[in-house]
Parts: sequence; structure tokens; C-alpha cells
Amino acid sequence: MKTKDELPACPVATTVSLIGSKWKLLILRNLMVRSWRFNELRRDLEGISQKVLTDSLRSMEEDGIVIRTVYAEVPPRVEYRLSELGKSMKPILDAMEAWGTAYKNSME
Repeated sequence: MKTKDELPACPVATTVSLIGSKWKLLILRNLMVRSWRFNELRRDLEGISQKVLTDSLRSMEEDGIVIRTVYAEVPPRVEYRLSELGKSMKPILDAMEAWGTAYKNSME
């Protein structure tokens, strides 16, 4: 997790630094619904590379947004879910969804 000194002074810039990429937002969208396994996410997020998904999940885990759980099975099973901090971003995603829907409807 970043220290307070490592984060931008502007709260909006802080949020953007944590979830501002296209892929992180779509990962968050999926994880709001349920826990996902890595390959499920990769299949669902059309166009994402394995490296970008890995890097995004690691970054989100380091920032305390995502929790990675490894199950001691053969083959190993790893699931990703949102932490309480990650779940607290739901109003942001809901607002983005509402705005996107309104924008699309205004185009008709």
C-alpha cells in the first residue's frame, strides 16, 4: 500500500492513480458481482493480455483494493475478491454507469 506521502495531494488524482486505467475499472466492475479466478477474468475481459491482468491485479492487491486467496488444492486455485476498501468504490462505479447510460440515451 502506498504511503500518504506517495499519493497525490489532490483527492481526485489519488483515486485516478488507484483505479484510473481502463482495465482496473473493468476488473472492479466484475469483482463487484462476485469472486473471480484469473482465467475467468482473462476470458471475460476481452482484449486484456495476461501480463496486464497480472500487473493490474498485483497493483490492486498492493493498494488494498483486491484480496488474493490461494487454495491448497491440486492444481492450485487462486481467487480474487474485493476488500472492504474495494467495495467502498461501488458508488463511484454506480455513478459512472449512470452517467454512461445517460450519455448513450442522449445520443438517440
